[in-house]
Amino acid sequence: MIKVGLGVDVHAFEEGRPCILGGVVIPHPRGLTGHSDADALVHAIMDALLGAVGERDIGHFFPNTDARWKDADSLHLLAKVRETLAARKAAIHNVDATLIAQEPKLAPHLPVMLENLSRVLGIPAGRIAVKATTCEWMGFVGRKEGVVALAVACVDTE
Repeated sequence: MIKVGLGVDVHAFEEGRPCILGGVVIPHPRGLTGHSDADALVHAIMDALLGAVGERDIGHFFPNTDARWKDADSLHLLAKVRETLAARKAAIHNVDATLIAQEPKLAPHLPVMLENLSRVLGIPAGRIAVKATTCEWMGFVGRKEGVVALAVACVDTE
């Protein structure tokens, strides 16, 4: 059976943290705030995949009250989500994700993000889309206060 899941994640910028998106450390004076590495792109993809198989969100699996996940590499957490899907006999067909950020400029980093996601998800890069856009200076994203990530995942289950 084909199933689709939707993931959304939002993180504010914070001084003194690295800016990590799609597993790529992006040069920027501020990083994203969060319990783990705050990789909003990977978090949205994780929620999309979990939603596609009827699971709860990443906060259930990796709560910010658990010290094990403090500063965790989100690509490692994504690998754990992939294991959850495998245990449910769900095969990932494709993932489509969009990052919304006024800054930093993300286009130069998209190819490496795609490589990271392909490697961890175990699917060809051609079945993953990662795009970036801005908010044209509107709202909290336009004021450079944070980023938004959206993702849709399609899986096939038995």
